[in-house]
Amino acid sequence: MSDIRQQLLAAFEVEHKEHLEAVRRLLAAGGDLKDAFRRVHSLKGAARAVDMPVIEELAHRLETIFLLAIDGDGEFDRETIKAIEFGLDAVEGQAAALRLGRKAPSAEAALSALGERLGMSPATAIVAKAELAPAPESDAETVTYLRIEAGQIEALSAAALTLSAELQSHASLRANLRRIHADARDLGRLWDRVRTGGAAQSLEFDLALRGLLRELGAFTQRKARADWALDQQARAVREQSERLVLTPAEEVFGGLAGMTRELAREADVDVEVRVEGLDVLADRGMLQALKDPVMHLLRNAVSHGVEPAKARKAQGKPAATTIGLRVATRGDRLEFIVHDDGPGPDLEKIAAVAAERGLIGPGPHTPEQLLALVFEQGFSTAETVDRLSGRGAGLSVVAEAARRLHGSVQMRAGEQWGAEVVISTPFSAARQTVTLVDSGDAVYAIPAAGVERLLRLRRGEVEMLEGRPSVRITIAGEDVVVPLVPLPALIDLTSTPLPVEADAVKALLIHSGGRRLAVAVDALRDVRSMLVGETPGALLDPTLVTGGVVLEDDTPALVLDPEALIRRWTESGRPTVMAADAAAAAADAAVARTILVVDDSFTTRTLEKSILEAQGYRVVLSVDGLDALDKLRSGAEIIDLVVADVEMPRMDGFSLLQAIKADAALSALPVILMTSRQDPEDVRRGLTLGAGAYITKQKFDQRELLATIGQLL
Repeated sequence: MSDIRQQLLAAFEVEHKEHLEAVRRLLAAGGDLKDAFRRVHSLKGAARAVDMPVIEELAHRLETIFLLAIDGDGEFDRETIKAIEFGLDAVEGQAAALRLGRKAPSAEAALSALGERLGMSPATAIVAKAELAPAPESDAETVTYLRIEAGQIEALSAAALTLSAELQSHASLRANLRRIHADARDLGRLWDRVRTGGAAQSLEFDLALRGLLRELGAFTQRKARADWALDQQARAVREQSERLVLTPAEEVFGGLAGMTRELAREADVDVEVRVEGLDVLADRGMLQALKDPVMHLLRNAVSHGVEPAKARKAQGKPAATTIGLRVATRGDRLEFIVHDDGPGPDLEKIAAVAAERGLIGPGPHTPEQLLALVFEQGFSTAETVDRLSGRGAGLSVVAEAARRLHGSVQMRAGEQWGAEVVISTPFSAARQTVTLVDSGDAVYAIPAAGVERLLRLRRGEVEMLEGRPSVRITIAGEDVVVPLVPLPALIDLTSTPLPVEADAVKALLIHSGGRRLAVAVDALRDVRSMLVGETPGALLDPTLVTGGVVLEDDTPALVLDPEALIRRWTESGRPTVMAADAAAAAADAAVARTILVVDDSFTTRTLEKSILEAQGYRVVLSVDGLDALDKLRSGAEIIDLVVADVEMPRMDGFSLLQAIKADAALSALPVILMTSRQDPEDVRRGLTLGAGAYITKQKFDQRELLATIGQLL
């Protein structure tokens, strides 16, 4: 393919899209038909220039229809609009085939529809195939052209120039540093003279030292300002570079309107398709990954969202069903909204199917809870299987695609009629805003799109419902009761106390669809935009993890999926959580309290120490009973309680307990024996000797240990 041919095709690729978009916009808004006529006339000329006779003929018939309307009453009936849309879709299909190097689809049906509106006889409505043969396909390598706004290039250039200037200023700082280094050497020589000289040398040294300190202070300030400016400019270059590789949504989704109209024609239903926001810029990979899910949603809308004209008229709706796709931005998120003005979701039918499949139990369910079920694997309310519906995979595919892209999906009723499905994703799968939290010894990242609110709950705000901690939150003017669960309980499915600090619990209110969960953490660290990469190996359950980020000190943090956390809470038997009042009582008891842990196992000592210190206790360790007794009698530490193993060298737990109770200074000290020996005789012996509690390691539950300590203290 010659260079001039490539340039012409690249220009036509941009021009025909602009013309089609403008004509569709004018049709939808009832705009100036003269402008539409000029657009299709220009399209005809451009098609002739690149030797595309099929598009040229389609454009010729379109311009004739617009010209007749301009000379007449300036209005189109519904059948004429459908024919025009058919013709525009055919132009789009022909151009796409040329761009992709594929065989062009037949345009005979579109030509025939336009010819009928022009009053052509069936024999003349379609020009001979030979006359409309498209240009022969080329064997040359396909070249991809990206349309980039001039303003983006200018912004990137300006950012790069500023960054270059900042780098030059850093070079001058190096000269400052060399001078300071030379002054420091001179000061060192002067110090050698001071040690052997008199007052004059001492004064000279003092002045030189003060001067060096001033210079160091000024250099530190200049360096801090330069670092800040360099960081800002590097960030600007990065952001402009990222925007440069973004592509308009129209590049990927431009053909979906035509596909939807074709589906409607095949199903013989009257549908008006509206597409908005295709000028929104996004990562091409993100758009490509969402193309199939959005196609599923549009198919679903044609299958479930169209209702008979008679029913629509009775409700005061337009005769044609409107199905639309809207691409929009909300903060740092992209939204893909597929909507229709049909009958809307059938909640009763959804509830019946869900109950039949065991997804819900008896009792009232909110619309949000029911609509979230339509994304379950295999869920379908269709009664028959056809080309458009009944396979039960479409919406679960949508949910899975959104999850892979660190996004979410939600179905809701339309504002007036019908339904809409909203897919929300980051602009780029590589960079997203996350909330960083501390939990245990790890840092985790939660995508900010799944975090509805950050919470700091006082102890009195935590309620016990059905034996589980919950919190009452006002959302949209209504009181909503939300379960409160520690993050480790969701990750490890273990019995875990609520992290209480200073009489309060820190938590994130996460949401997915209509479901919410308050997740308790040790600390809320930060909210920031970060690069999210792949995670090597199965560090956690892979269903919970969507990627990883790297912190400033080069330590990794896993990115957790809010939807997966909520799903784990609802599907895993709801892991046990220590009651908020018990955890708070344990935290209160921990104030200024010291516990002596006695065990010959290093692993056991470490485990018990971490559990107790997490609740605020001071912990002293001993390796056996004799070591523990020495520490108790020395008085070096004021011990409030002893947790001791039974089987230990030199002095076992029973002997230690007996020695403590026999010592008048120690006899009031509470002792908990914790051992693998669970014989009833051993338990009886321990309690007879004066143990406050006897806990067996086989059934170890840190809840029980903390609650027992709280009672004894």
